[in-house]
Amino acid sequence: MRTVDLLVIGGGSAGMAAAIQAKKEGINDILIVERDENLGGILNQCIHNGFGLTEFKEELSGPEYLARFVSQVEELKIPYMTSSMVIDMTREKIVTISSKKEGVFKIKAKAIVMATGCYERGAGAIQIPGDRCSGIITAGTAQKYLNIHGYLCGKRVVILGSGDIGLIMARRLTLEGAKVICVSEIMPYSNGLNRNIAQCLNDYNIPLYLSRSVSKVIGKDRLEKVILSAVDEKMQFIPGTEMEIECDTLILSVGLIPYISLLDYIDCPTSSTKGAKVNEHMETMIEGIFSAGNCLHVHDVVDFVTDEGRLAGHGAAEYLKGEFKRGEKIVVTPKDGISYVVPQEINKDNEEDVTFKFRVRKPVKDVNLIIESNGELVAKMFKPVLIPSEMVMVKLSKDKLANVDKEVSLRLEER
Repeated sequence: MRTVDLLVIGGGSAGMAAAIQAKKEGINDILIVERDENLGGILNQCIHNGFGLTEFKEELSGPEYLARFVSQVEELKIPYMTSSMVIDMTREKIVTISSKKEGVFKIKAKAIVMATGCYERGAGAIQIPGDRCSGIITAGTAQKYLNIHGYLCGKRVVILGSGDIGLIMARRLTLEGAKVICVSEIMPYSNGLNRNIAQCLNDYNIPLYLSRSVSKVIGKDRLEKVILSAVDEKMQFIPGTEMEIECDTLILSVGLIPYISLLDYIDCPTSSTKGAKVNEHMETMIEGIFSAGNCLHVHDVVDFVTDEGRLAGHGAAEYLKGEFKRGEKIVVTPKDGISYVVPQEINKDNEEDVTFKFRVRKPVKDVNLIIESNGELVAKMFKPVLIPSEMVMVKLSKDKLANVDKEVSLRLEER
């Protein structure tokens, strides 16, 4: 059986950043395993710009962004395997890999960073009623067909869901000659970044219908029509509000789910994000196994994925060098107005600043973010605007966390 100090599962932005950081901190025995033919993950098909604004202070396309990390991986001589997939993992960190080049084999790792990304919710997940015709695909699949393989997936398109990939594909399909009739969103607000609403819909006069969803699809072999209906506060269709739209394609941009099947195999505790519970070092509740990026919680900006991967690489390096500080566990809890927070635990003896990442349940204005411990105020910050589509990051110094005991909570309070 082969052995390795650090195994990084996933060669996207989080995985490469973790490997690079660990290498810079003195961990030399590293292996990245990537299931696709190239490093970079989903970035390979994201040919639009908007990447790197935080990381490089430049506006790059996805391939340009990933190329900079691939260069670092190669310059640092970090080994990686592509066209290789981890098919099993144990709590003892023994992983089984199926490789196009080497077949099936096992590796025993001292530490693991999970950076497996996320997957899209499909038609089955939202149970769209109607015919089971062709022409109903996810936004990521449409993006891959067009940007990688050069196939236009439809000529008259309706997009369900205002996630960022769906918004970006509305623009992309328009530029390639398709007619994007509308984007429909079941929530009363968009789930995409404001900049994508402006640049991908408003600039091309593509209407966005809020509080409206697909109540029926119609078609024999290929999709012919969709029926859009308004929904009430309980997300139930309102009779008499139907809109019939002729189209040949329905693109679904209805959410992403962290891909953690390997962690499910070993009963790793998960959180409301559907990713693993982690501490401030991005270590899961299983010692020596770390998680970062979209397999931990879905991000809106790839630069933040990279930064989180770097943090996981740092944590893995400290763990491997025996420099991990472990003490009493302090539970981190989201409360009023906050849907989740990462990390879910911090160590009382931690000697570094901690960044909390969270999302709000609904759009809010002019609120205070309250961070408390056992009823005692730790920090209070004014936030003029918070929306669910944008992840919020708040860094607390180790000095402010020094007096925290047993639990920390984050909540919103009206001014």
